Amino acid sequence: MKILKINPENLRDSETALLEAAKTIYQGGSVVIPTDTVYSLAVDATRDITVDRLFKLKKRPKEKAISVIVRDLEMAKKIAMIDRRLERAAGLLWPGPLTVILKSRFRLPPNLTDGRQTIGVRIPDYKLNQYLVELLGRPITATSANITGLQPARKIEEVIGQFENEYLKPDLILDAGELKCTQPSTVLDLTGQEPKIVRIGPVNKKKLMEILNI
Repeated sequence: MKILKINPENLRDSETALLEAAKTIYQGGSVVIPTDTVYSLAVDATRDITVDRLFKLKKRPKEKAISVIVRDLEMAKKIAMIDRRLERAAGLLWPGPLTVILKSRFRLPPNLTDGRQTIGVRIPDYKLNQYLVELLGRPITATSANITGLQPARKIEEVIGQFENEYLKPDLILDAGELKCTQPSTVLDLTGQEPKIVRIGPVNKKKLMEILNI
């Protein structure tokens, strides 16, 4: 595992590392990246082979779908159905620690979505993530950088400790030190007639309902 130190507060200082991360993902590799919640494991979300390798890395059951990180609302619209309610609320919901499950409109790898016609979408409030996706021009996976059954990590030592003795390891780790947030994102399902909270995280249920009722 190659480790590069980065400064999320200064992307110019981190540009060389981010270019290497984008190149690694573009070439089919996997990269541990910091986000506005916990460390995440990023691969190209549009390719079957990279997503399949991600599942093996995490030892994740194949029936558990994986969300994606997009740059902005326009990129989200290319892969998911965005209704008027969400479009009106998008500026209040995103960017932020919220994953929204939507009906998909672009054929993503079946193993990413467990064959369902839905996809979880994230726009993190983290310039590093947005810049990385912009460099790639395509969505990346948004799944915590831990082996299934173990705790998501906000310290880089925790990530390294989980993978150092594994046969399959991430190709690159972007070390941003200890992250401030300790919770994975809130998950909101908008594929039905009524909004459904799947997982409570940094964004609470009351605030979500207030925003969606605008």
